Amino acid sequence: MAHEGLALTQITDNTVVQFYYTLTDADDTQIETNLGADPIAYLHGHDGMIPAIEAALEGKSAGETLHLTLTPEQAYGEREDGREQRVPIKHLQGLPKGVRSWKPGMVAVVQTDQGMRQVTVIKPGLKMVLVDTNHPLAGKTLTYDIEVASVRAATDEEIAHGHAHGVGGHHH
Repeated sequence: MAHEGLALTQITDNTVVQFYYTLTDADDTQIETNLGADPIAYLHGHDGMIPAIEAALEGKSAGETLHLTLTPEQAYGEREDGREQRVPIKHLQGLPKGVRSWKPGMVAVVQTDQGMRQVTVIKPGLKMVLVDTNHPLAGKTLTYDIEVASVRAATDEEIAHGHAHGVGGHHH
């Protein structure tokens, strides 16, 4: 396969997209970024990315940048009341290295029937923890500054699995 046209590959279904991003909230406070680290990778057209981001990236090529502001509805939804739940402390994953215990406001990951979910600790106890099952970014207007690092055709295996493999993607 010739690689001359690689730089001109546009983002369409079944392309693997790697990108850098910086995420800020409505107050311009940085929430997260992967600048200086590996780019995030996803398989376009397979529900692996926030739909509004995927729609905005459609047709873009490596090197292009995007400044995208999403309403809560376009991002992680509105916060819902009554989403508090008690879970056994042993089910919480993601305690930062060197931190011994969960504190209110910390974000944990919990395995659910719908896969892994982020929850926010409200009140930790000895055996049970009260958590908010709203996504930590629910109810927020979010701005993504995105730089497309690379675009390539997905492999048959990636298409079959429904996700990108390799750097920034899924590892089996």
